[in-house]
Amino acid sequence: MAGTTVSGIGSNIDTQSIVKSLVDSERAPKQTQINNQTLKATTSLSSIGKIQAALDAFRGALDNMKTASSFSGLSGSSSDEKVATVTTGTGAAAGSFSLLVTQLATASKISTKVFAGGASSVVNAGSVPSTLTIKQGSDTFDVSVPAGATLQQVRDSINSQYANKGLSANILTDANGSRMVLTSTTTGVGTDLTLSGSSGLETGTSVLAPPQNAKYTLDGVVMESKSNTIADAVSGITVKLTGVSPVPSGGGAATPATITVSANSSTLKSSVKGFVDTYNALIKAANAETQVTTNADGSVTSGALTGDASLRSLLSAVRTELNAMGGSGQMKSLAQFGVKTDQKTGLLSIDDKLFDAAAQTNASDINGIFSGDTGLLARMKKATDSFALSKTGVFAARSASLTDSLNDLKKQQDSLDARMVSLQASLTAKYTAMDSLVAKLRAQSDSIMTTLNALNNPKSD
Repeated sequence: MAGTTVSGIGSNIDTQSIVKSLVDSERAPKQTQINNQTLKATTSLSSIGKIQAALDAFRGALDNMKTASSFSGLSGSSSDEKVATVTTGTGAAAGSFSLLVTQLATASKISTKVFAGGASSVVNAGSVPSTLTIKQGSDTFDVSVPAGATLQQVRDSINSQYANKGLSANILTDANGSRMVLTSTTTGVGTDLTLSGSSGLETGTSVLAPPQNAKYTLDGVVMESKSNTIADAVSGITVKLTGVSPVPSGGGAATPATITVSANSSTLKSSVKGFVDTYNALIKAANAETQVTTNADGSVTSGALTGDASLRSLLSAVRTELNAMGGSGQMKSLAQFGVKTDQKTGLLSIDDKLFDAAAQTNASDINGIFSGDTGLLARMKKATDSFALSKTGVFAARSASLTDSLNDLKKQQDSLDARMVSLQASLTAKYTAMDSLVAKLRAQSDSIMTTLNALNNPKSD
């Protein structure tokens, strides 16, 4: 027959096709089981990975919002940002302050002696290493100066080792030669840099600029600070000094800047919207993995995590905290500020009119709902701890279990493949033997028939 492969020469039977059919029939049930379980485990592992990523992003956003102060409904401003900038934090209260800056905090700056040979001048002309010790307050930084080291090499060594400690070294060159200048990011009186050791660089040093404190007057009170960032002068407010208060061109007293902390409903609403968006991102990720889809033929396809107990527990935990009362003001829930939950999707939305009206009279209550150790942000973070732990968390354990299942299925596949190879070899041998036997029997039959035909048809003399 056209298109038929005849592998049994003796029997004219397609033994190869028979063997394949028998092997495929034997493989099919186990192979189907492995395929289905592998697909389910792989899909579930991928979905759990997406939920873990969404949960990590959610918790990271909660941490960022906890450190922000925007839920207070207050924002700070400076009338002259060339003199100072301001940010508000926990404990800030509305008010204004007069700030006059007469001196900025500065860091210590010292110089080595001049080396006539420039940056390539050899600092350590000896045959053994020497040491340069840089001291600032109670901190000591040792720099090894190898034999034959140049001024440039010492400078590079300091920067590579101690740049993250706030030290920096540069080389200044003029007609007389080069010198190394050391500076620090640490400001304030008592942070002087000094050099000692056996390198030779410690001799002949000079002070280019002594460290000094910032000096300013806040509402008539004269103050000093070692840093230009002042976080403790007014509770809940951080002031960063950026310059000295200007003096009018015609002379006279310097002009103070005004620091103002006031209510800002747009900032407050933006912060609440940020929380809503963060929460919705987690819910959307969960919805995507649990969605049930009706196909064109009427059949239903469930999401990889539809009905998953771990995911249900996570969503229940965050929704419980969302709906709990919090704060000490008149309004203790987000629903009172117009934050609504879609009963079908679980997503949050803000009723702008209701929020704006509530914020006009009870803006401070929002801070109580969100902030603090018992606020919504902290509670949601705590409620999701057991799900998010990288090694022992609920989803981490699920991922590990699914990975183990996939490894086991791989072993089952390898075992099945090996068993089918053995079965095919065994069946092939049996059918080959059968075909050989049929060939022998046919040969014997042909011989007998030839003999009988010869007896039935004797030749005439």
